[in-house]
Amino acid sequence: MHIIIHTDGGSRGNPGPAASAFTVHTENNEILHEESRFLGSTTNNVAEYTALRMAMEWLNDNASKLGVQKVDVLMDSELVIKQMRGEYKIKDGNLSLIAVQIKRIERELQLSPTYIHVRRAENARADQLVNERLDAQN
Repeated sequence: MHIIIHTDGGSRGNPGPAASAFTVHTENNEILHEESRFLGSTTNNVAEYTALRMAMEWLNDNASKLGVQKVDVLMDSELVIKQMRGEYKIKDGNLSLIAVQIKRIERELQLSPTYIHVRRAENARADQLVNERLDAQN
């Protein structure tokens, strides 16, 4: 099975109240899972990375029973995409820690996701989930 994961994270203020979310669907756009989480006060970049880690943790729990063989991860954070591809170094210690956790899950799964940068409009549902989670905290 080939799955597509959209992730997003955001904070209102930087740092400020933050949330992360992801969606998982098939190539035929069948939704398999959606999830969001309020993070408290943190930065936008931590929220973006946390969303990716959440998605990878979900994948780790579900890939074998779904028969996942290929994963595309779509994000509107060019920074995270380029760092996960190894094009940019990760200088921030907090982000580096989360990235190490993500890479560990990738090795356990024996999957190498394809990281793809998309425009915000192409990541609308994950963005909507982040904003709904942030709105619910007010």
